[in-house]
Formats: sequence, structure tokens, C-alpha cells
Amino acid sequence: MELTVDSFRAELAVALKSYDRHVVCLEKLPDDCEAALRSLLQKAINAYLARGADMRHGIALDRHVTVILSQTEGQRPLCGIYFNLHSPYSKKPAAKLDREHA
Repeated sequence: MELTVDSFRAELAVALKSYDRHVVCLEKLPDDCEAALRSLLQKAINAYLARGADMRHGIALDRHVTVILSQTEGQRPLCGIYFNLHSPYSKKPAAKLDREHA
């Protein structure tokens, strides 16, 4: 089976609907989200196809989205699209703060 971005059309549609309805991202407009998801999905497909014999996943991510393709018993891998949660109000890790003040 040849894997293409369109092979995961249903997963892409669900992710875009969720993004439009639930995700607030000042850096990625809803119109830009589909292009970003398609690009990440293609990178995940490339990683999945080039994975080592003992590897089961192909992963691609940016600051806002993670796409994972996971090997199954069938020909078509599972596709997970996850929106990374971030708050501009979150505190920086203590180790990073220490280095900035040194």
C-alpha cells in the first residue's frame, strides 16, 4: 500500500475540525493549519517509511502539533494528530531560569 497524505484524509479532517473549534493559536491561523498538518503528515510518512527494522513509529512535530504514525498488523498504520498544549503563563523551568540570570 502506498502511503500519501490523502491516505489519512479522515484523520486530517477530524484534526482540522478540532483545531477550528477548540484550539487557540496566535501563531497559526486556521487557514494555515491545514498546510502545516499536511506538511507534518508527509514528514511523518517519510519517517515511518525510513524507520529501522525494530522501530514501529514515524513522528513529525512542530511547536504546536505532533503527528505519529504507528505500525499495525494491517497495511495501513494508525495516525495520531495531537495538539501540544502551551500556556504563555506557564513558568520556565528552574534550571533555565538559573542560566539566564548567571
